[in-house]
Amino acid sequence: MTRTAPYLKMALNNAWANATLYAAVQGLPEGAFSAPAPGFFESLQRTLNHIYEVDLYYFDALKAGGRGRTVYDRADVESPTDLAQAQANVDLQLARFCKELTEDQLPLERLTERKDGIAFETVEALLLHLFQHQIHHRGQAHVQLHHLGIEPPQLDEFHLDYDRAPTAQAYFK
Repeated sequence: MTRTAPYLKMALNNAWANATLYAAVQGLPEGAFSAPAPGFFESLQRTLNHIYEVDLYYFDALKAGGRGRTVYDRADVESPTDLAQAQANVDLQLARFCKELTEDQLPLERLTERKDGIAFETVEALLLHLFQHQIHHRGQAHVQLHHLGIEPPQLDEFHLDYDRAPTAQAYFK
C-alpha cells in the first residue's frame, strides 16, 4: 500500500457518508430542513451548507485555485436536493484528487487565506483536516436529523469488511 492510499479511502468514505446522510435528509417533512435544531449551527440546512462551503475552501487550496475566502461569498443552498448534488460534485472532485495524489505531493505547501492573513499548510495536513472537519460536522447533522424526527443513518460502517454497509460496497470497486 502506498502512503497515499488511505487518502483515497477517506475520500471515498467521505462521499459515501455524505450520500448516506443526504438520503436520510430527503425524508424530512416540508420546512424541517431550515427549522431550528440544536447544534453549533442553528439548522440542519446551515450545518450542511457549512460542510459544503468549507469543502469548497479547502479543495480550492489543495488545487491552488486561488479563490481563497471568496468561496464563502455565496448564499446558502436552500434545497436539500440541490445541496446534496453540490456536495456530491465536490466529493467526486476530492476523490479524483486523492486517486491522482502522489507521495511527493503530500509535503507540498498550499496557501490558505485566513481572516488574519495568509497561512501555508501541507497537502497532507489539509486533507487530514478536511476529513476530520467533515466527520465532526456530520456528527452534528446526525443529532439535528434525529431532533427533526428522522432516524439518523449509521455512518461508521465503511472501512471494515465485517460490518461494511451494503451501500458502501460500490465505493470499493
